[in-house]
Formats: sequence, structure tokens, C-alpha cells
Amino acid sequence: KMKIISIIPARGGSKGIPGKNIKEFAGKPLIAHTIEQSLNSELINRTIVSTDSQAIKDVSLKFGAEVINRPNELAQDTTPTEPAIEHVISYLKEKENYVPDMIVLLQCTSPLRNKDDIDNQIKMMINKGSDSCLSVSENIHFIWKIKKDSAQSFNYDFKNRPRRQDREKEFKENGSIYVFKTDGFLKEKNRLFGKIGIYEMPYDTSFEIDEPFDFWLCEQIYFKLFK
Repeated sequence: KMKIISIIPARGGSKGIPGKNIKEFAGKPLIAHTIEQSLNSELINRTIVSTDSQAIKDVSLKFGAEVINRPNELAQDTTPTEPAIEHVISYLKEKENYVPDMIVLLQCTSPLRNKDDIDNQIKMMINKGSDSCLSVSENIHFIWKIKKDSAQSFNYDFKNRPRRQDREKEFKENGSIYVFKTDGFLKEKNRLFGKIGIYEMPYDTSFEIDEPFDFWLCEQIYFKLFK
């Protein structure tokens, strides 16, 4: 009975891959995959795309999403996602007196979700009493950083190199799914707050699309896993 909406942010001005959000990916526009995954959720009541682009708006409506026009000042290269989320919440409150209990943030640059990932993450968050939740995959890499012109190991001791099975399990944020309570978001102005849960996804469905190679790679994975 909770009011749960998804918000799919999609700016028109992609520089790394021009027109990325509506570029054909496995036979349909990239954003269409995320829209359909949201519409197939049993728990999400409304699927809303926030965009400044008429082309993205047209595609989103075609595939069944609602669209809220994003102001240009919230669609710049340097604009974080949180103000766009806040704009959607304010719009729904002002125009419809509608305030969702929970928001699912879905980034269309992460199209490799299994069909139950969204609902399973929502259920896990509710069952564990979390305030917000992010999707992750296991980090299996040894990480280094530069400090005072010298490379230093960050998440392990290179003088005592551990076996993988002996390492404490670590996770990396994969950018695919965020779930959070609306009231907490409005207070903290951040998608993550309070008691934070993690939802682990397989490594092979945790790739994001930022560069042309990512686009090609994710499409190959999609054909392998979902076709």
C-alpha cells in the first residue's frame, strides 16, 4: 500500500556518447530498458522520467513512462542528480498534492538488471528497516592511490598479499538502483542517509555505460545474459 515511484534522470546533453540515453541498445533505445524494468516492477506505482530533452521525452512516453520536464538549470554537466529528484518531488506535490513514501532512483546507464532486482531491493530495504539502500557488486580488486608522489596500497597490505578467500569482503557501488524514503531525502538532500542497506548484484550485471567501449561491452553482456 506504500506509494513508491521510480525516477529515471536523463539529460539530453551527453558528451562522451552523443545522444546516449536514446541510442539503440540491443534493439531499442537505451532508456527503454530501464523504463520497462520499472514498469514490470510489482511494487513501483509510477515510472517518471526527468529530462530536458524533447527527443528523450518522446521516446519515454512511447515506452510508457510519465515525463516531467526538467528546467535547464538542473540539466547542466555539473548538476548533481539530487536537485533533479527534488524537482520531481516538488512538482508532484504542487501539481497533484502527491507525495510518494519511497523513491527508486534508476539510472538508464545501468541497463543490466535482472527482472527481480528492483523489487528484491525494495523488499530487502523494507524488511531490514533501512532508510536508504544502494546496489553494489563485490570488489575483487586491489586498489592503489598516490600520496606524496608515491603509490600506496589502499585496501590491502602489499607486503602481506592476502588470498582472495582470506580478504574481508568489500563492495563497490554499481550505480544501478537506489531506494530511499522521501522524507529522509528531503531532509538530507542526499540519496543515501540514515540506516543504509546494500543490495548485492552479480559482477556481470554491474557495469555502467559512460564511454563508447562501455556501451559495446554492456550490449555484449546483455545479448549473452538476456537473449
